[in-house]
Amino acid sequence: MTPVTRRRALTFLGVTGLLIVLLIQLALSVRQESQTWDEGNHIFAGYRSWTNADFGLNPEHPPLVKLLATAPLLRLPLQTPKLQDRNFKVEAFMDGKEFLYQNDADMILFRTRMAAAILTLLLALLVFLATKEMFGTGAAFIALTLLVFEPNLLAHGALVTTDAGLSCFMFATVYAFYRYVKAPSVARLLIVGVAAGLALAAKHTGLLVFPILTLLALCEVVRHRGKVRAADHRGDRGAEQSDGAVAKTANPVVRLAVALVVTGVIAVGVLWAFYGFRYDARPAELKLNPSLAVYVENLKPREAKAILTVAHWRLLPESYLYGLADVRQVADFMQTFILGKVYPHGVWFYFPVAFAVKSTLGFLILLLLAVGAVATRKLNCWREILFLTVPPVFHLAVAMSSGLNIGVRHILPLYVFLSVLIGGASWTLIRSNRRWAFVIAVLLLFHAISSLRVFPTYIPYANELWGGPANTHKYLSDSNADWAQQLKATKQYLDNRGVKNCWIAYFAQGLVDPAYYGIPCKLLPTIVTPWFQTPVEAPASIDGPVLISAGTLSGFEYGPDLLNPYDQFQKLQPTAVIQHGILVFDGHFDIPLASALAHEQHARELFEANQVERAREEAQAAIAVYPDCVQSQVLLGDMMMELKRPVEARVAYEKALSLAQTVEPEFQRHWLPGLKQKLEEIANAPAQ
Repeated sequence: MTPVTRRRALTFLGVTGLLIVLLIQLALSVRQESQTWDEGNHIFAGYRSWTNADFGLNPEHPPLVKLLATAPLLRLPLQTPKLQDRNFKVEAFMDGKEFLYQNDADMILFRTRMAAAILTLLLALLVFLATKEMFGTGAAFIALTLLVFEPNLLAHGALVTTDAGLSCFMFATVYAFYRYVKAPSVARLLIVGVAAGLALAAKHTGLLVFPILTLLALCEVVRHRGKVRAADHRGDRGAEQSDGAVAKTANPVVRLAVALVVTGVIAVGVLWAFYGFRYDARPAELKLNPSLAVYVENLKPREAKAILTVAHWRLLPESYLYGLADVRQVADFMQTFILGKVYPHGVWFYFPVAFAVKSTLGFLILLLLAVGAVATRKLNCWREILFLTVPPVFHLAVAMSSGLNIGVRHILPLYVFLSVLIGGASWTLIRSNRRWAFVIAVLLLFHAISSLRVFPTYIPYANELWGGPANTHKYLSDSNADWAQQLKATKQYLDNRGVKNCWIAYFAQGLVDPAYYGIPCKLLPTIVTPWFQTPVEAPASIDGPVLISAGTLSGFEYGPDLLNPYDQFQKLQPTAVIQHGILVFDGHFDIPLASALAHEQHARELFEANQVERAREEAQAAIAVYPDCVQSQVLLGDMMMELKRPVEARVAYEKALSLAQTVEPEFQRHWLPGLKQKLEEIANAPAQ
């Protein structure tokens, strides 16, 4: 065996071994997890797309990952729920729940998760190949090792969600464009277009590949002109052709502009292919509820007009347009939990803080070394540096301005690009001085150990400076800490204690069936139980054990202090914390606000069923148990108006207004405008 053949064999074995380690971590991790928040509706939507060509369930996400994940289900004899023409979000979530739990949920979850994990393995392989081409084999192994033990990728890389898929195809698009600008050819341009189309079909933020490619093309033009000027200054007419640059006689502006247009055309074609080249989201006999015209009414006028114009000319699939509208709407109303504080809106510093909390210290130190290597020009291959820094910086800037602050998973592509940059910088340092090899090796080992210490529960990972995963829920919420993945561990905990009676306020209540896992707890209200009409119980006083998800406990969805029915538990020391995400409290507890919310939920259900008098009784019961509940007072006022009793309605609205003015000023906007309008309408109504 020649030395070259031996090196190739060792490289192959090394890469294969690291990919196997990645796959084992992903498989063993998701084996321990129950369904996370979004997976049920993704899975059923993908299955419907295969079996009924129906893209109307879960249109807020494009179909690529859903189709890939559910392909292993197609030959199984599965029961499917009957559609009920509900709001498309409610339909997708509720049918997804029924689809999972009327079949073998564990089997469905594992098969679909392992299929989704294919994209994570593909991503890891692309990272190795790209780093090897840019910086060499040693750098490629450093980058691949970083990615294989990256806790955020391990947390989401085998879930039936879109973040790992987007990371894969966004990186693939940039890498393909890098290879195109180095050595332009029709074949390489076609690959760029296909990769960009796959990014579009993976997640709506795949649209970011177009401004990213445009910025990279501008960088190429600037670099080309700089080389030309330098060559002219030296009198070296051919120098500008080095490093794969286009000759001075060529026009890189025209060539790159044409390449971007061709990429866009191919990408849109690929996107249409995933929707079967059909505009309508659903088969002929089905329509989306609500219609697109109605759904965009809550958008800013210019945004709504743009989407409806595209729909009018059928430039993009209807389902994809629903998703664009949904992305904008969700970003406008989502609250934020960061560093222990709840905000009624997004905050610009969310993602930098989340990145600092949820990145390993080894990764962060290596990133600082990479920045230093670039700043001191030890790493000075500027094309590669730009291709590895422009995409993550742009992506981070967009994320920071989006207002959607629910997880570091939304900036998962940053870890991919930065791993390649770190690999290149680290290898450059090692080549400049062999003593760097020891430093880099120690930091890689620290990175891997920090990640493996939380195995198999990667979702709540936080680094050691923040106290590790046991403290993540104190600083961050939602998919950073508690994404409703702990029911299997909860069952084991309750069995070990012999618990037969308990209470639970679970983050994904209504989407997940705790009874499927044999959990005997009675359900307490959460923010989503009214939306999914999940039956809940909540007497004014209860006896523990009381289990509360970290996401619910944080007040992230309800709001701070008195708005959070479980605020008192934040001040208590839990008996136990299950998988860093479910806190257990023993004792006797008064929960008047939770009880009021349970009555209010029942009242709303009766009200919608046109049982107004019974609904009024439930609303009054809510107020009796907790008179200071703003929502209950508003609901009672609405019912009094329905019963043509404006005087009593005014009393309820005035009480609600008075209570709303006592909460944190930023949260008053939820109620004050509407209440003032209701009172004004009563005042201006003609006397009866």
